Amino acid sequence: MKYLLFPLFLLATTPAIHAETLEIDPNHSAVAFSWNHHGISNPVARFEKIEGKLMLDGKDVTKSSVVVKLAMDGLHTAVPALDQRLKTAEFLDAAAYPEITFKSTRIEKGPMDTLKISGDLSLHGVTRPVVLNGKINKINMDPMAKASEAGFDAMVTLKRSDFGVSKFLTSVADELQVHMTISANSEG
Repeated sequence: MKYLLFPLFLLATTPAIHAETLEIDPNHSAVAFSWNHHGISNPVARFEKIEGKLMLDGKDVTKSSVVVKLAMDGLHTAVPALDQRLKTAEFLDAAAYPEITFKSTRIEKGPMDTLKISGDLSLHGVTRPVVLNGKINKINMDPMAKASEAGFDAMVTLKRSDFGVSKFLTSVADELQVHMTISANSEG
């Protein structure tokens, strides 16, 4: 029952000349994942400690990049005993691997503000390439704070066994459905 995310998400390998650095706002960002448990239910967990930077090129989002970190001590299922169990060596081994990271390697823009966000996800001591299906929510200047702001959502299906988390595969699904919503802003 391993769950991760990841990080989260955005954009290409080479920062653009006109790129602006935005900090991920942990108060308005979330990474949630769900899994099937014994074919009966689909529990949901969240990573509530999110940090990272987005190098955003507002003129050409494909020239942007992102690094996201999720702290394992921010993993919450609303069931404290399950939170603790998921953090043990039996599953995510939070003591040995205290964070999950995502570093983008490429961003492709699709129709209607959609994105394909390729990057490297590091989880449980394993780094693998993943592709997030993203959408630009909004990129603009916050008139009150006089700061740049951007919002994105992204989804991906991951196999926990790909990252070495394979306990109870016969009863707990290998696939994790991950959804993230990210808000980032400049200091203004």
